[in-house]
Amino acid sequence: MATYVIGDLQGCFDELQALLQQIDYRPETDHLWFVGDIVNRGPKSLECLRFVKQLQQQGQAQMVLGNHDFHLLAAYSGLKRFQSKSDTLDPIFEAHDAPELIDWLRHQPLMVSHPVYEAVMVHAGIPPQWTISEAQSHAKEVEAHLQAEDWQTFVTEHLFGSEPNRWNDTLGGWERIRYIVNAFARMRYCDADGELEFKLKSAPGQHDTPYQPWFVFDNRKNKTHEIFFGHWSTLGEIDAYQVHATDTGCLWGGKLTAYCLETRKRHTLACKQHSKPKKKKK
Repeated sequence: MATYVIGDLQGCFDELQALLQQIDYRPETDHLWFVGDIVNRGPKSLECLRFVKQLQQQGQAQMVLGNHDFHLLAAYSGLKRFQSKSDTLDPIFEAHDAPELIDWLRHQPLMVSHPVYEAVMVHAGIPPQWTISEAQSHAKEVEAHLQAEDWQTFVTEHLFGSEPNRWNDTLGGWERIRYIVNAFARMRYCDADGELEFKLKSAPGQHDTPYQPWFVFDNRKNKTHEIFFGHWSTLGEIDAYQVHATDTGCLWGGKLTAYCLETRKRHTLACKQHSKPKKKKK
């Protein structure tokens, strides 16, 4: 029996199937963890969504929500403002089982814990000021809104925005929920107090900034567990600081990663480029 953490799929279904064949994946005994962003920009988002849903309902997989998964929920609910020409979500919207897929997706968590190992999975990261138990509690706050009857109001009117970017325990209302979502689903850089910085997306060392990767701070309170995350394709393969980065840029022509918790070994598959990163205007 093995547990494999799979990096961001973003609709790269064929690559996922090739990687599972490469690692000799056995669904009757093995378990898959998907770090989120299972859809968008790649060519087969619908197939990825159906595949992960089927495995999860059979007890063979778990996933966490990433920023592209939240984007899908909002776009399906009618929020057009953040849709992009690079989106590949139309096949999902047009699918006969779209309502069932969306309903399943909104019931997925923001954080998953392993029942044996001291290991957790999130999409982007955990702010340095949160303990693991605090992070679990905060994740459930968001999940309660996603699983409520009026969830579409939440994702269309209250979800998006970069403020507040600093946490304190007195935060309340939608500001509190928005910070929690941004930390779990969008974070790359922050300061030691968890002030989030969203403009920086490149690898560390390529810019002069007081902000650092969320996992490097000495005062980080969640070092009690190994943390698996995706989201940051420019970061590359990192197994240090008690964290494991699994988004190795499959969509961009990099690799798709499967990290085995039991053997602590990475397995990777070279991928065809399906999309090109946007260049910043000078």
